[in-house]
Amino acid sequence: MSTFIHRLALASWAARKRVIGAWLAVLVVLGGLVALSGARFDNEFRIPGAASQEALDQLRMTFPEAAMSSATVVVLAPEGQRITDPDVRAELEAAASDIEQVAWVDTVQLPYSEYVEGLLSEDGTAGLITVRATPGITGSTITDADREELVAAADALAAAVPGSEVHVGGDLFSASLPHLSVVEVIGVAVAILVLFLTLGSFVAALMPLASALVGAGLSTLLIMAASHVFTINSTTLMLALMLALAVGIDYSLLIVSRHRDQLATGMDARESAARATATAGSAVLFAGVTVIIALIGLGIAGIPFLTTMGIFAALAVALEVALAVTLLPAMLGFAGERLRPAAPRARRGWLARLPRFNASAWWVGVVTKVPALTIAVVVLGLGALTLPAQHLHLALPNSGRNDPAAADRVTFDVIAERFGVGFNGPLVVTGSIVESDDPMGVIGTIRDDIEALPGVELVAAAVPNPNVDTMMIQVIPTTGPDDPATTELVQQLRALAPQWEADLGVATAVTGYTAVAIDVSDQLGAALLPFGVFVMGLSLILLTLVFRSVWVPVKAALGYLLSVGAAFGITTLVFNDGVGRQLINLAEPQPIISFLPIILMGILFGLAMDYEVFLTMRMREEYVHGNHTDAVEQGFVHSAKVVVAAALIMVSVFAFFIPEGDVTLKPIAFGLALGVAIDAFVVRMTLGPAVMKLLGNHAWWLPRWLDRRLPVLDAEGEGITHALALADWPEGSTAVIHGEGLGAATPRATLFDGVDLDVQPGHSLVLTGEPRARRALLLALAGRLTLTSGDLKVLGHVLPQQAGALRRDATFVDGADDDAARALTDPVGELVVIDDADRLSSPAREALAALLARPGDAGDPAPTLVLGAADADGVRALLPTRVRSTADAVTLGGAA
Repeated sequence: MSTFIHRLALASWAARKRVIGAWLAVLVVLGGLVALSGARFDNEFRIPGAASQEALDQLRMTFPEAAMSSATVVVLAPEGQRITDPDVRAELEAAASDIEQVAWVDTVQLPYSEYVEGLLSEDGTAGLITVRATPGITGSTITDADREELVAAADALAAAVPGSEVHVGGDLFSASLPHLSVVEVIGVAVAILVLFLTLGSFVAALMPLASALVGAGLSTLLIMAASHVFTINSTTLMLALMLALAVGIDYSLLIVSRHRDQLATGMDARESAARATATAGSAVLFAGVTVIIALIGLGIAGIPFLTTMGIFAALAVALEVALAVTLLPAMLGFAGERLRPAAPRARRGWLARLPRFNASAWWVGVVTKVPALTIAVVVLGLGALTLPAQHLHLALPNSGRNDPAAADRVTFDVIAERFGVGFNGPLVVTGSIVESDDPMGVIGTIRDDIEALPGVELVAAAVPNPNVDTMMIQVIPTTGPDDPATTELVQQLRALAPQWEADLGVATAVTGYTAVAIDVSDQLGAALLPFGVFVMGLSLILLTLVFRSVWVPVKAALGYLLSVGAAFGITTLVFNDGVGRQLINLAEPQPIISFLPIILMGILFGLAMDYEVFLTMRMREEYVHGNHTDAVEQGFVHSAKVVVAAALIMVSVFAFFIPEGDVTLKPIAFGLALGVAIDAFVVRMTLGPAVMKLLGNHAWWLPRWLDRRLPVLDAEGEGITHALALADWPEGSTAVIHGEGLGAATPRATLFDGVDLDVQPGHSLVLTGEPRARRALLLALAGRLTLTSGDLKVLGHVLPQQAGALRRDATFVDGADDDAARALTDPVGELVVIDDADRLSSPAREALAALLARPGDAGDPAPTLVLGAADADGVRALLPTRVRSTADAVTLGGAA
């Protein structure tokens, strides 16, 4: 992969105008599309298959007036008057007539209904008007202009009744679209400052930001355009925007930082850009894929809106990865030599006598001096911060959690004060009564049972539909929509369902928007354990592949749990308990959005693995290169600066979404900012080095049987480093095939070891020996198999990194195959490798003879031939005299 990224970066550098033009063209086209069509978000929370959702869908068909979206108008009578006074009533009835003329309004229910109780306050000074919308109008589809029509009617009513107050709220007024403010821009400014301090160049600092902004723009526009095709929650837009900015800047920073370091050594700018993109870009690709997998894993919850949120957030991350390996090299091409750092100024006088202070070296020295103490302090500290998460209170958003000055929140508070908070979240018990011979008796019995339950304020309505086949009982709880006591009431109502079905023959269900919200929260909570197992299992597998170690993945996974736990605990303290809430512009303690835990676990997992790879990989490099004394310290010093910068940028981007974020976004941004800060600075840069120091060389232990079976995952671009190191190897050689110290082994046997090859142009190679060993080497020479040791170059391609390119220039033929003649008639490329050549059929031998008789020229050179056989003398007879005389022979030993 690193080789492919290297070629892609070189191509992007060469075609930089077209690359930048193509990305900008896509941005402009998407922008024009969205400008013409706008966006259509759906902020309703649904769970297909949940009992409450199915009951609500059924209610829409059989009892539509009971399931329509609605707005609530609260009227407070002038002082000394009541809502039932004739003059006040006349104005309310006139206002109702006006409201019914609004295009989107279906019906208006005044507080004087004989079928619905509780629409008048106990003292008669307040009344509720319910405005039901026509089918198809919901909180997500209603427009601001539609809302203004009802607000205007409410203002007219207030003017008609001097001294009265009229407030408008309810389901149709509770939804609000996300928006950006100047505060988020400050976060980007902080990111620019960190970039400048890290890279030491304003031009270099602008490049990661430009790449991230293009990605953020593309992902935002794609989501807005897709909202016309898919059901997308508006929170998806802001989550994708946050992630795009954060990971986009971080990913590009890694590449630009590596590019500047290489330029400082005198490397050519073009090659430096390609090499930085291939090496740091490989880490970026690994990091991005990790985050993408975690985000797509949100689908484990089985909730469509959360699955959609994960997919589009993953798309935003994928775009940033693509931009980092294409757009960024193109921008580096335009910058050229301007990014080459100036030589550092020599210190003079007394400054020259002072040792340079290295903060990274000092910090890693402190935390590894007594590693056991560091581990104990961090684990105990983060463990203590996790404890408040035991009483984490989750709920879906409602008007009662909006800003206290918001119109729907004011209406919510007035209803709670004058009628009771339960009126803001009524429950609905519904069921089919089509088979009952006493439907009203059934409804009355169920109503009486419900009224006897603790936590029930009143049964506002208990009526059948006009066809008398469906009943609807509206239950007003004593507690609010997101109160745990309301959840308990829902459970009590559901617990009575078997009894009602047995005694009355009616299957009931509890629904309504409050019940649906409770079911969504419950299902999200139930998904945490399987999602946690998925994330932990994924981290162990990926890190074992990357680090070839058992203990490093375990350390990383346990550190991730500490980060998540501490983030949950502090978020609980701030949002549920109100500790320090003023610092984040939180008006009052409140429940946390139900999908925060699973989103935080998914995103933080991906970001935590990024920092783990960036830091620990350098420690592994030191160890592999022979440093077995201070590999932890040296690896930390070489990687800490860029990790600190990356973490600070990500924290600042997330943090500046907190102050002005709505009730949904604020806890997500807070949890992510806090989680990244804890994971990067406490877990990865404090606990991590201490654990590695304590483990010593045992940190890199991996059972040999497992090491042989694991595929190699090149997360740091080691492959391209190897390929570039052998680009001019062997010096001055014209060999078609050159290999040194070649070896192949299986978990049970060594096939061959220490084999050297050198085949010059015009020569051929004959391999004999044990069949498995022979086949392994022949496949390797054709780019079809990776050897376990040695350096190998075939037709100028360094293996195994450039095996893909070699396969386009080489043909492998099994001499025992019936298709051998066809393959030899028109082989691909300049290298022909034949195993079991002594078993070629007569037609295949004729095709081989014709191939060898073909004169070569500059445009179509004669192929280089590699033959494998049990007997070298027998296979030589296949070769013409001129070829036979230049054939080299190598015999491989048997398996050991």
